[in-house]
Amino acid sequence: MPFSLPDFSSVKDAAARLKGVAYCTPVLTSSSLDKRYGAEFFFKCENFQRMGAFKFRGGYNALSCIPKSERAAGVVAYSSGNHAQAIALSAQMLGMPAVIVMPEDAPSSKLAATRGYGAEVVLYDRYTQDRSAISLGIAKERGARLIPPYDHPDVIAGQGTASLELFEQVPALDMLFICLGGGGLLAGGLLAAQGLNPGCEVYGVEPEAGNDRLYSNAQDHR
Repeated sequence: MPFSLPDFSSVKDAAARLKGVAYCTPVLTSSSLDKRYGAEFFFKCENFQRMGAFKFRGGYNALSCIPKSERAAGVVAYSSGNHAQAIALSAQMLGMPAVIVMPEDAPSSKLAATRGYGAEVVLYDRYTQDRSAISLGIAKERGARLIPPYDHPDVIAGQGTASLELFEQVPALDMLFICLGGGGLLAGGLLAAQGLNPGCEVYGVEPEAGNDRLYSNAQDHR
């Protein structure tokens, strides 16, 4: 189905849907880092978000945008990590069935949490099978919506609410550093910056030991 590109208004709409549902996470500081680098650092602590990650924002927003008349058919997603839990929890909260396609070697804690939120888990071999094809097949068979981990306008808009909140909490940011990964959080953050602080420089970053951009199978770790 065709999608329109998200913009700053999409992020604001997502924030309205998430109000009272997602947590407004705290911003912490570090005097040691400030002293070491001669700058002020502000950390948006999304580890305190529902299910422990910003992914809840995008997942819940995407599912909330599905018309109520279509929710009984459910939702399908693929992920080995936080997107799986985000969609599972959001579906549970909205009374929707959810099928999550996860690799057989996904962390047991992630599998348990996803099932614990009530989702049906379909396992696949990441080395011999195509998770996108499997998910699309399930979605077509059941008439369900397929929600990918990052390249979806409603997911991007939802993830952008983390940066939106940060700009509201710390308006005068000069630079914004966002984990790159699949790009959903970064894309949403760029939209928030464009709308609230266009002079802020935005950088997509990854830890040197976990630079997903270097690996062709990076999507298996969303």
